[in-house]
Amino acid sequence: MKNFKPYYAVIFTSTQNENIEGYTEMANAMEELAKQQQGFIGLDSARNDVGITVSYWESLEAIKNWKQHTDHLVAQQKGRQDWYSWYNVRICKVEREYEFNK
Repeated sequence: MKNFKPYYAVIFTSTQNENIEGYTEMANAMEELAKQQQGFIGLDSARNDVGITVSYWESLEAIKNWKQHTDHLVAQQKGRQDWYSWYNVRICKVEREYEFNK
C-alpha cells in the first residue's frame, strides 16, 4: 500500500438558472486559477442537470485562501446573482482512498 497523507475535498453541487451566459468561460478560468493556488491537489467535475465539482486541497487553510481569492470572490458573486438557482458546499477530510483501473 502506498504512503497516504489525508487531504480535503470541497464538494460543490449546484443547479443553474436558464441564463448561463459567460458561465463556461468563468468556470474554466476558475479551474485554471485554482490549479495555481498553493495547496491545490486536483479537481473532478461533471456539469449536467445537477453540476458537481470536487476540488482537492492539502489543508483547510488552503481552502480558506481559495475561498477568499479576489477573482474567486467575483465568480462567487456572479454565480449567486446570475447562474445558480441553488448550490451546496461540503468540505470533507479524505482519510482513505482506493481505485480500480483495468
